[in-house]
Amino acid sequence: MSSLLRLATAGSVDDGKSTLVGRLLYDTKSVLADQLDAVTRASVDKGLSTPDLSLLVDGLRSEREQGITIDVAYRYFATPKRSFVLADTPGHVQYTRNTVTGASTAQLAVLLVDARNGVVEQTRRHAAVLALLGVPQLVLAVNKIDLVDYDENTFGVIAKEFTAHAESLGYDSASVVSIPVSALVGDNVATRSEKTPWYDGPSLLEHLENVPVAPDPHDSALRFPVQYVIRPRTAEYPDYRGYAGQIAAGTVRPGDEIVVQPQGIRSRVERIDTADGPLEEAGAGTSVTLLLADDIDISRGDLIAAADAPPEVTDEITGTLCWLSSKPLKTGARVLIKHGTRTVQGLTTELHARFDEQTLSSVDSPGSLELNDIGSVSLQLAEPLPVDDYGVSPRTGAFLVIDPKDGDTLAAGLVGERFS
Repeated sequence: MSSLLRLATAGSVDDGKSTLVGRLLYDTKSVLADQLDAVTRASVDKGLSTPDLSLLVDGLRSEREQGITIDVAYRYFATPKRSFVLADTPGHVQYTRNTVTGASTAQLAVLLVDARNGVVEQTRRHAAVLALLGVPQLVLAVNKIDLVDYDENTFGVIAKEFTAHAESLGYDSASVVSIPVSALVGDNVATRSEKTPWYDGPSLLEHLENVPVAPDPHDSALRFPVQYVIRPRTAEYPDYRGYAGQIAAGTVRPGDEIVVQPQGIRSRVERIDTADGPLEEAGAGTSVTLLLADDIDISRGDLIAAADAPPEVTDEITGTLCWLSSKPLKTGARVLIKHGTRTVQGLTTELHARFDEQTLSSVDSPGSLELNDIGSVSLQLAEPLPVDDYGVSPRTGAFLVIDPKDGDTLAAGLVGERFS
């Protein structure tokens, strides 16, 4: 079992997400005494008799005043069984882009609903985004179960509806777990509650501690975007030429045959350097400097890949976009495409379809993509890029669409059609 779990939270406004995250931090003793004292004082000032745990995570003043989460914040906590990195994302529809950011590296997502309201439009939207990003495990936390008198039938109806929706998005039933919780009083968060005798599953924390998750893709083909070329040109290192970056996928060893894309030039790895000395092997997520057997014209933006399993080099991409801008996307729009460490100009040549996450249907040939729309598009690139299908290699199958006028991020893109 992996000792680290990367998870994200999602949910609609006022579903109690901040309180749930605060409860997890509090119950795992991941809160410093001065933090708790500050929260207690702020809660008293608000006229509350118990600490408002949401204040542990809504750190921005504007968040505290409005009672909503705006920015993505990463929380770190641990139990004797496992360590956790939690991306706490906003629930407001205006900040769906932040949910995409937080969920992009998650191995599991906790999706909250209010037991009084059940599955709502934003629940279905978030589930679609999580499926789009390939988050493999979902937990539906039916929160505020205390406000419906711990009613078993209410929980059952909500869990059944959500599971059916998740399965329609491609999840299997084993990947979706529903848990009745009360973040405010702690029912089924860290420990199982006596107030839900009809529920025989794990608490939320027990599930997070024990859920199996896939490790980083060390066994996939090597993908190494070059971030920087190191040429000291000193008396000690007159001929040193190293290529620095972080391994996006796969494993590399001295002697491995590689190909540099998009040029298609082949060579062999001679050495793997780090600040702590050379390595005999390095896997995904490791920052290293590679030295090659041949002098090749390599620069930032190039990709070093396994010679026997190279990515496709293409100047045309059909991809799925989650549109994150208030400016609509239309055919003919000129954009920048950032893929790995390379940015190229692009032209939107066709809008194939827009996915309706509420009805789980597609609208063919939409006139535009609007804020929070998910759609399939074709892009013509000014220069070829080495890309993988997102389902095969998420790190090299993902890209950003950027506004060339002001540098704003317009969309998160995935190579391949994720919905049809």
